[in-house]
Amino acid sequence: MRILLVGPPGAGKGTQAALLAKNLGIPHISTGDLFRANISEGTELGRRAQDFMRKGELVPDEITIGMAKDRMEQPDAANGFLLDGFPRNLAQAEALDGILTDVGLALDSVLDLEVPEDEVVRRIAGRRMCRQDSSHIFHVDYTPPKAEGVCDVCGGELYQRDDDREDTVRKRLEVYHSETEPIIDYYKAQGLVTTLSALGAVADVTQRALAALPDTA
Repeated sequence: MRILLVGPPGAGKGTQAALLAKNLGIPHISTGDLFRANISEGTELGRRAQDFMRKGELVPDEITIGMAKDRMEQPDAANGFLLDGFPRNLAQAEALDGILTDVGLALDSVLDLEVPEDEVVRRIAGRRMCRQDSSHIFHVDYTPPKAEGVCDVCGGELYQRDDDREDTVRKRLEVYHSETEPIIDYYKAQGLVTTLSALGAVADVTQRALAALPDTA
């Protein structure tokens, strides 16, 4: 099964993508992982991407598309994959369709995780990270530390990342609305989109997503 997961920042795409991929036995392919893998392995695409990233510039679509194509051609993706963060715009969506059409394949489903904008801001702006270990993450409302500003696990200082600040989050949402949201209409025209509420317990959202997938048996 070939699935695309879309939704605004803070919708929980990474969490749901990992859970869905595990449930379905297919690889989770995220843009961030593609960049990290290609850069660490020193591939030509990775070197080209790093040149742009060092200058603080956006990586061109052709490089991202090339990385995604290479990853989807790996043996573990022969029976399907779950895409998270790619395609990010209409040009990438059209390129993905072309890649799949060339090998006689197509997407089976596009799951659109829906979250109210105020909730997105609350989720992201409330996060606090531990300076000593970034895997220790808290939230001022949902998972507050026992002592304000102090990590429960190691006692490190908790802080708010610059890209988690409310003004930055709202700018990220503007980019999502202008660049990524149009691909939802693109796939709706193909009859592939199911919109799901991403509110509630993580396990509940996962069950909603699994129930929305087509029966390809």
